Amino acid sequence: MDRTKIALIFTAALLVAACGKESASPDAQSSANSPAEKAASADTRLPDGITLVETFDGDGAEIAIPYSKYKLANGLTVVLHEDKSDPLAHVDVTYHVGSNREDPGRSGFAHFFEHMMFQGSVNVGDEQHFKIIQEAGGTLNGTTNTDRTNYYETVPANQLETVLWLESDRMGVFLDAVTEEKFEVQRETVKNERGQRVDNRPYGRALETMYASTYPDGHPYSWPVIGWMEDLNRADLNDLKRFFLRWYGPNNAVLTIGGDIDKQQTLEWVAKYFGPIPAGPEVKDLPKQPATLEKDRYVTLEDNIHLPALAMMLPTVYANHEDEPALDAAAAILGQGQDSMLYKRLVQTGRAVQASVTHSCKELACEMWFIVIQNPASGESLAEMEQAVRDTLTDFVERGVSEDDLVKFKAGYESGRVFGLQSVSGKVSTLAAFETFTGSPKGIDDEINAYLSVETEDVTRVFDKYVAGKPSVLLSIVPNGKTELAAAEQNYEWDRTIPESYADEDEALALRPVKDDFDRSVQPTPGINPQVELPAIKDGKLENGVRLLSVQNDETPTVTVRAVFGVGQRDEPRGKAGLTAMMTSLMTEATTERSAAEFTEALKRLGASVSVNAGVHDTTVTLNVLAKHLDAAMPLMMERMLKPAFTEEDFARIKQQTIEGLQQARKTPQGLATRALGAVMRGPQHPLSYPMGGLPDTVANITLDDVKGYYKAHFPNHLLGVTASTSLPHDTIVKSLDGLAKLEVTKPVRPAIALQQPKIEGQTIYLVNKEGAAQSSLRTGQHALPYDALGNYYLSYLGNFPLGGNFSSRINLNLREDKGYTYGARTYLNGGPESGLYTFSSEVKKEATADALNEVLTELATYDKEGMTEAEFDYLRSAIGQQEARNYETPGAKLGLLSRILDYDLPLDYRSQQNAILKETDRETLNKVFTGILEPENQAIVVVGDAASIRKDLEALELPIVELDEDGNVIEAESAPAATESASAH
Repeated sequence: MDRTKIALIFTAALLVAACGKESASPDAQSSANSPAEKAASADTRLPDGITLVETFDGDGAEIAIPYSKYKLANGLTVVLHEDKSDPLAHVDVTYHVGSNREDPGRSGFAHFFEHMMFQGSVNVGDEQHFKIIQEAGGTLNGTTNTDRTNYYETVPANQLETVLWLESDRMGVFLDAVTEEKFEVQRETVKNERGQRVDNRPYGRALETMYASTYPDGHPYSWPVIGWMEDLNRADLNDLKRFFLRWYGPNNAVLTIGGDIDKQQTLEWVAKYFGPIPAGPEVKDLPKQPATLEKDRYVTLEDNIHLPALAMMLPTVYANHEDEPALDAAAAILGQGQDSMLYKRLVQTGRAVQASVTHSCKELACEMWFIVIQNPASGESLAEMEQAVRDTLTDFVERGVSEDDLVKFKAGYESGRVFGLQSVSGKVSTLAAFETFTGSPKGIDDEINAYLSVETEDVTRVFDKYVAGKPSVLLSIVPNGKTELAAAEQNYEWDRTIPESYADEDEALALRPVKDDFDRSVQPTPGINPQVELPAIKDGKLENGVRLLSVQNDETPTVTVRAVFGVGQRDEPRGKAGLTAMMTSLMTEATTERSAAEFTEALKRLGASVSVNAGVHDTTVTLNVLAKHLDAAMPLMMERMLKPAFTEEDFARIKQQTIEGLQQARKTPQGLATRALGAVMRGPQHPLSYPMGGLPDTVANITLDDVKGYYKAHFPNHLLGVTASTSLPHDTIVKSLDGLAKLEVTKPVRPAIALQQPKIEGQTIYLVNKEGAAQSSLRTGQHALPYDALGNYYLSYLGNFPLGGNFSSRINLNLREDKGYTYGARTYLNGGPESGLYTFSSEVKKEATADALNEVLTELATYDKEGMTEAEFDYLRSAIGQQEARNYETPGAKLGLLSRILDYDLPLDYRSQQNAILKETDRETLNKVFTGILEPENQAIVVVGDAASIRKDLEALELPIVELDEDGNVIEAESAPAATESASAH
């Protein structure tokens, strides 16, 4: 089961009960009401046309997702879940249609249609879906995969009726609003998305190549979800309309609603808005179609990469097959974590930069993936990487499967499922997916029992049946022009057949008019905004005076503890950029007490994780664990924090892998743009000008003594504070933190950064050549304000919101929705304790580079001159003012609040104070403050792209052009190409 699979309910009682197979007895569904019980318990006030199917009350479990399931006369399935913990509602509409329902030669339609569904319907204008939800303080999106498409919103509870109105409008009366113009703009948007996520990303085409090489021509998984662009280029508007009419009926959808809802009122709204929508054509499940291979298939893919890679894939079963859990367990043993077989063979020894194994399942087929990214410094080849994988499989047979393997696997499963239920969206998506793919939200019970019932002989059996000695597809991804690096000569060529015509081409559209007894054009009026209170924060000190901030989390029995240390990227000595990241990487290796593998094993037995993360201004050590294992996990957190081994062997390996990874980052336009903008804005030697990991040359300068000295100077004495989100009583947490409380600490002395930042004068283009880039990375930057939660920085954050701070902002609507230049565009106010920047960021299609840049500069100048409109002001006040409930729903969100308070020593109620500022500040003040910092005439402009293709258009803008190398250094005029006469470095 891959990691995208839905989260599910989990209880300690089920853990005990699942020791034997009898827990999955024939009466597994007994806690859902039988038909007779349904009739007896049915609410007589059910609206006309709605039938109760089943209810589940949690069955007395400690953690469960109670629900009620209903059916409408038109076939729509409705699942309701009440959760009063936060004044939120989450709505998910899942259509059982993904790319697997597409016809050969019509790939990408499902994903394309997801885009089209946000372009307005009969009663909802262009781009209004996003605007209405965001103005209500909500968030929304849609996703498409091989097997389904879903649309979801999380909103304050009083906005639920509005969401149902919106979703029903695009389900029932969408087609009449579709225009050729919208179709063409979204076609360009999808192309931009493919460019950004596939064509312009290293290894981006590997997945689609693997699927095309594994599944036969015409198989539903033989084409990518995003589609082949030639298919989308051939499509016309009627093709898309036919796709909607075939698959987007209520009888092919599951509407799942969870949160602070009134079930009776919700059902009345569902009946009103969805009831009149006619059913679509019948939809039958597709047959299961795992791939079959007769022999190994070797395929080679050339890509713009630095590190060669090998992907080996073996077909197995399909989602929810009885052997899926045991195959997942085999994958975990083989290649998940520092204690896994493949990791120890290849990564721990320095032979590979990465090595992992996953078992990925979809509705019709599953595959086991072996991914190895080679370390060129090892001197080995991809053929030797292939042999290493095969040797690992041989060793698996000899090694066998132990009970401890399954203890670790099941503990990780339990922890992952429980942590996945920390939000109402996690619970709703769980119910929606199980209903879609198994026919009942309670399908989660079967899966729980299946995973907890896996035994050693099950793992051995499935390994022998599906993996050992079985043929596979082996894809070698090599740098362009270096096919000789492939693991073996290519012996398989995939091809596809495109039909000359389709049976439905000349058919009239089978429209399904909706007949309402109400005026559907009237947008519902929401009720009173729910009263949202900040989480109750306990603010105290540990025995050693270290500040402890904690919040209660009653959603799930979990604990997160984070220790914050006063050292970060800004403290790195000159010439040693990447030192903080190098230190934290080594802190996740061996300790003085255990090897890295032994440490990982100890964590896995608890289903816990301990991460160490480098930041710009601080470094954190974070423990995530189920509450029942806190006392056993805290010593591991302390060991990771206080007893890193810093061995010569680990250092040499991590340093080499880091350098190789940074070389790979140079292959991405985004990575080059980040460094270039940092170098221009901060100066090329400023510690904050570098990527967090540094550059290859700076990492090469770091010694093990540097790491040891840096660690000793800051750990553990510069512990600044501890934050915790906990389901346990406060006193229990304090007691568990005794190890942290006994540390000797001192306040860090942090001198100001000596280097002065360059002054940005005028508009200058800094061009980084990325030969053959499918898109251009655009960035602009100017100096701005340091972070200030209650002053002009916060007012400027508000001022930026209409310009580029949200999906419905001017810049994003212009570049994405109106022009089709990009998949997304944003402006950001990035302030830290000492300084701040105001930046723009987007990936745009190559041929529109200069036009997109011109649009951005024009938008900045117009906003600086005119400011936000009254309508934009009202929108931002509503959108930001009503999102409070979402800000603190999950333990992670609450921990973010605590971190901000700790980092900047803010009042505990600073968010309440910000809300008061939002309500009290008028539009003129916001415009004055924001335009006071905005300097459209003084912008550093970074463009990373194929210079040969874009330079002429950039020169037409009549702005000075300065060429930079891949490390952000100015290329001197005499060494630059002849076309740089207009360059003016400063």
